[in-house]
Amino acid sequence: MGSVDAGAARRLLIDGELVGAARTFPTLNPATGEVLGHAPDASADDAAAAVAAARRAFDETTWSTDVALRVRCLDQLHRALVEHAEELRAVTVAEVGATLALTHGAQLDEPIGIVRYYADLLRDYPLREDLGELEIRGQRHRRWVEREAAGVVAAIIAYNYPNQLALAKLAPALAAGCTVVLKGAPDTPLTTLTLGEIIAQHTDIPPGVVNVLASSTAEVGEALTTHPDVDVITFTGSTAVGKQIMKVASDGLKRTFLELGGKSAMIVLDDADPKATAMFAAFTVCAHAGQGCALTTRLLVPRERHDEIVGLVAGSMARVRVGDPADPPTYMGPLISARQRDKVDAMVKRAVADGATLVCGGAPIDPGFFYAPTLLANVDPDSEIAQDEVFGPVLAVIPYADEDDAVRIANNSVFGLSGAVHSADEARAIAVARRIRTGTFSINGGNYFAADAPFGGYKQSGIGREMGREGLEEFLETKTFASVVR
Repeated sequence: MGSVDAGAARRLLIDGELVGAARTFPTLNPATGEVLGHAPDASADDAAAAVAAARRAFDETTWSTDVALRVRCLDQLHRALVEHAEELRAVTVAEVGATLALTHGAQLDEPIGIVRYYADLLRDYPLREDLGELEIRGQRHRRWVEREAAGVVAAIIAYNYPNQLALAKLAPALAAGCTVVLKGAPDTPLTTLTLGEIIAQHTDIPPGVVNVLASSTAEVGEALTTHPDVDVITFTGSTAVGKQIMKVASDGLKRTFLELGGKSAMIVLDDADPKATAMFAAFTVCAHAGQGCALTTRLLVPRERHDEIVGLVAGSMARVRVGDPADPPTYMGPLISARQRDKVDAMVKRAVADGATLVCGGAPIDPGFFYAPTLLANVDPDSEIAQDEVFGPVLAVIPYADEDDAVRIANNSVFGLSGAVHSADEARAIAVARRIRTGTFSINGGNYFAADAPFGGYKQSGIGREMGREGLEEFLETKTFASVVR
């Protein structure tokens, strides 16, 4: 794998041009804490220029109506991403702290496949539907429905899976005929800007259709979400910020898609294989150092088997290889920043003070922003550590009395993004899964996450769905026509 050129001058993409900014800001390698490079720091004026370019491209070009052009450009984008995958892989490992193994899955290779999926879907998607004729007072009325692009999209993404989040927004928005201003996360600007440079240099996507910004402050995000020429906001991040976006978007009644936090529960039923479920729980919560909104960070176990399963989970956590994400055998890399590491550490310390038992971990690992895989036992289901998103490799084990109690505890959350259940009886597991109020669910280790599967949450985990046909339809308006038959 090639190394990242930290001195490379990454640029913003605005109106088809790769441009710098009046100022720059540093981005760090989370495995070392050292400066990796510098990114152009977009201003509110840059955001306004990007929106203006997207508006012109939507209103004054054929992008929104030329399906063949969009298919061709998505095909080009997919091919370009495949050809430049190693460049993206290097910057993703260095800046995001993603392990090499993860980049061959959800951090890069699978997201590239999202572009292929939407290019193929657009070829066959029914943008027109005939409703037949209706007779009214002796006149026949021919009726049909057309689906058209929703307009200019402001896409704002989080740091944890920047390629996945960017492409899960860009690909369906472009397939729908929208134009996009994409804002990368301040912790991972180089990754998203690299994507913008690939688009500018290796596709025929017209100027203004895709604009890519990076910024160290909230100023640009605020400018995008309040701009009167933005029609759709798609945001991935914290629930608190999502609520603020809903408030400001309400002034213009902008269509808003939100993919927010989670506090998902894995239910171990009394007939499940304890060794297999313990290993699954331990390695799941340590994936990308726990920085995943859909990870099952609450482990619900039968009260009489609590200590047995805790011991098995601790044994599995001891086998999690933590280290340099560029080293192929590494399973878990660092947290994204010192700020996030300190937040995780403070939450673990408060959990112990509140009565949880620290079984293993519970401490930072130097150098860089690593945190030891952490297991907390006998956790109160109403406590902070059981209710709030940690975004770190921390698993809270909660005992339950019976199946109904397990369902009650799993649903005892403001979130509803995902969940899991393990049982020797698949029918029983499915019945339990149907009682949990979440948007996705894993049964006995099943993997639901793929380009053709809609992803999103209930309750305060968000609004709308990414990926699948539903992901395309987030960016389409529906127009109904009727014409008198003469």
